Amino acid sequence: MATQAAFVVKFPQQQLARPGRVHGRPVPPARVGIAVRRGSPGNSAVAVAASPAAPRGVRCRAGGLIEPDGGTLVELVAPEEGGRRAALRREAAALPHRVRLGRVDTEWVHVLSEGWASPLRGFMRETEFLQALHFNAVRGGDGAMVNMSVPIVLAVDDAQRRAILASGATSVALVDDHDRPVAVLSDIEIYKHNKEERIARTWGTTAPGLPYVEEAITNAGDWLIGGDLEVIEPIKYNDGLDQYRLSPAQLREEFARRNADAVFAFQLRNPVHNGHALLMTDTRRRLLDMGYKNPVLLLHPLGGFTKADDVPLSVRMKQHEKVLEEGVLNPESTVVAIFPSPMHYAGPTEVQWHAKARINAGANFYIVGRDPAGMGHPMEKRDLYDADHGKKVLSMAPGLERLNILPFKVAAYDRKYNKMNFFDPSRKEDFLFISGTKMRGLAKNRESPPDGFMCPGGWKVLVEYYDSLTPPEGSPKLREAVAA
Repeated sequence: MATQAAFVVKFPQQQLARPGRVHGRPVPPARVGIAVRRGSPGNSAVAVAASPAAPRGVRCRAGGLIEPDGGTLVELVAPEEGGRRAALRREAAALPHRVRLGRVDTEWVHVLSEGWASPLRGFMRETEFLQALHFNAVRGGDGAMVNMSVPIVLAVDDAQRRAILASGATSVALVDDHDRPVAVLSDIEIYKHNKEERIARTWGTTAPGLPYVEEAITNAGDWLIGGDLEVIEPIKYNDGLDQYRLSPAQLREEFARRNADAVFAFQLRNPVHNGHALLMTDTRRRLLDMGYKNPVLLLHPLGGFTKADDVPLSVRMKQHEKVLEEGVLNPESTVVAIFPSPMHYAGPTEVQWHAKARINAGANFYIVGRDPAGMGHPMEKRDLYDADHGKKVLSMAPGLERLNILPFKVAAYDRKYNKMNFFDPSRKEDFLFISGTKMRGLAKNRESPPDGFMCPGGWKVLVEYYDSLTPPEGSPKLREAVAA
């Protein structure tokens, strides 16, 4: 995805008329949450601590925040209260059939368990899979279509299918790579995994070289198993970043604690440069001009699987910290958290998932750029998707009717003023467009970008990362980057 682009913000219709009122009635004041900042004294530029989640299945409309899809935020982690967690652990250990989770599978368990995919309550059964694949939506319990543009499924092989069917089992344990139980999938259904159809409908091509396909589909089983999911305990990665992994319930508590009357989300998988910051701060200014009193930015980098040449999550999070520490973004009106979903690079199909998930976290505004969730064609020297189709699809997507588009001008580096600025076609010769590829090339070569392109501390983080990939003297090439 290009880093300099025409960005748009999507606005929900119910919020456009007047802040503080819904259908003409006053909205009660926001509840005060219990999340607190983490970090050393005086450093508010890191994250907010994970506060206890809201009760399972509560309706989330605190302080007028947008309701989650289906009206109820799904939470699938077994509570410690009442001994349910211990009982589920014993149940999982006793089940005769176990399905081992890969890295991407575990990320989907994380996504489902916290309600990012509400109202989905587990890995998709065939009906849900077909609806998502063909309609980019699933039908909720009330009969309404809810956006769900990417299948969330779990594969099993022929031997597993035969064994489960032969035993008549209705539940299986999901285990990690050390055979430790993670969750139980119950009331199961096993159906055919038509990989070619899935790939063609999700990506619009079956060309070899699609990163997610190679990671999670090509070598996966030929059958899919769906059912109701119950997770034994919250998913943790123990990578030093778990404090950033706030669930939708925890984010809603934090927005309420800050008395936010609007929440606008910015999804990214790249380091933040000052063009991004310009778009985010200008969005907040526009919301204030509309009459909102305290719009809060959710800076929400994707934290699941990404392709190997993307900047790793740990580096991106360190860079984002510098952006806040150096005042490029205001820590008082910014929440930094990690979105746990894996990345598909499926363009207009995937960007619907990104927008839908943020609704469940309480965001009623969504910033989307040129070629969102896109990538270069794996076989040809061109982009895989039309750069404008993402924002057009979002304006028409089923289940996202609450969102509208407010277009922004193009942001690029303004050589006249030595800063990122909105593109002015009357003096186009003054503007320099720096793509993500160009940015990474500069950092790899220890070349400085133009003054005002990125905060110095953030740029230093990138340079140090690429320096760490430099091989020892005499080695023929860079060490391979690790996907994060």
